[in-house]
Amino acid sequence: MFDTHCHLNFAAFNYNLDEVIQNAKAAGVTRILIPGTDYETSKKATEIAEKNEGVYSAVGIHPHHVMEFNVKRETYNVKEEIKKVETLLQSKKAVAIGEVGIDRHYYRKTKYLDYQVNEEFIELQKTFFIEQIKLAGIYKKTLIIHNREAKKDLLELLTVSYQLLTTIPVVFHCCEPDQDLLDFAIQNNIFIGVDGDITYNEKKQEFVKKIPLKLLVLETDSPFLKPQGMKFPNEPKNLSIISQYIANLLNKDPEEIKKITTENAEKLFVQHQE
Repeated sequence: MFDTHCHLNFAAFNYNLDEVIQNAKAAGVTRILIPGTDYETSKKATEIAEKNEGVYSAVGIHPHHVMEFNVKRETYNVKEEIKKVETLLQSKKAVAIGEVGIDRHYYRKTKYLDYQVNEEFIELQKTFFIEQIKLAGIYKKTLIIHNREAKKDLLELLTVSYQLLTTIPVVFHCCEPDQDLLDFAIQNNIFIGVDGDITYNEKKQEFVKKIPLKLLVLETDSPFLKPQGMKFPNEPKNLSIISQYIANLLNKDPEEIKKITTENAEKLFVQHQE
């Protein structure tokens, strides 16, 4: 299996990273993709990937962390910040740009003081997103899209970028259970990432039944979105729980779901680089 989205670069795994990777392999998860959320976590993701077989990285600035630049607009340059991310693409293990996108969710727990989601902030998110879409196009890297409560903004922006989307693989990470998002994904051959919340979110349980199997990939989003009943932190080894749950929902052979989703993930992140 292939965990297409897990944050082994986060503090939750500072002390047992090797064990977590070994546990994943023992559970049949032989490939892992670690996305960055800012320059430092992107750098760490790539360093982990370079040291571990079957592990890959994505580099990028998450829309939530665009807030860092929103509060110091006079002292930074967008293109210079993107250039820093670009330097990490020298690694052969850096196979994607992500996770990047638009986020209107109001985070109650955040390191940013006076956190506000206003239109000025959203416009800056869009600027960073567009520059990182361009980066994916230049380097022919897979694009990992984060969207939270910002469907209208996202689809309007992606519609304008339609031509570029046809040249690179794209995945909607932890896709919201929304028909408009699914329709756009099907029309543009965009993959849909499904996580551990499938085990308790009824809307997502119904949503996954509509996803064409050829576009379905699995992810844990570790250390978050743990399957129901599991303890924090979530780990890549729990991908088998997600796979089994989806197989039950779809009344499919569990081995078929594992095979199809792994092949899809290989197309998305590995074969595209070869």
